Amino acid sequence: MSIVYYVPTDEDELLVSTMRGRAKAKAVARSGKVSLCILDERWPFAYLQVYCDARVDDEPTLVVDVMMAVAGRMSGEPLPEAARPVVATMAKDEDRVAIRCRPYSTFAQPPRHLHRNDQEEKITHWITAAMPWDALDEPG
Repeated sequence: MSIVYYVPTDEDELLVSTMRGRAKAKAVARSGKVSLCILDERWPFAYLQVYCDARVDDEPTLVVDVMMAVAGRMSGEPLPEAARPVVATMAKDEDRVAIRCRPYSTFAQPPRHLHRNDQEEKITHWITAAMPWDALDEPG
């Protein structure tokens, strides 16, 4: 497992940038599956496990678009278009690819935490269940 930034698309995909030679890309090429563990950065911490069908895409424009979007997410503001040639060179030099992740199921872990370090209650996890990615938020 490794930390990655992802970019959501309007087509209900999550895009990840990686190098072709990395284990992530090799595993996706081999199995066509991936899972992402998305951590909530707010207290109390929770996570969402997202199970996806996945494929490696090496189309140069997409690869650079994903890298530009990830850099924008990391820095908190979009990269200027003037940075595109530099990012494109980096993508080529590093043999970057995009992993297209199409979610089909999720597993959420609701937070349960200590309020104080001296609590006698054992830390436990509440029970949850896998949900289809496209499940409705509310019945109806």
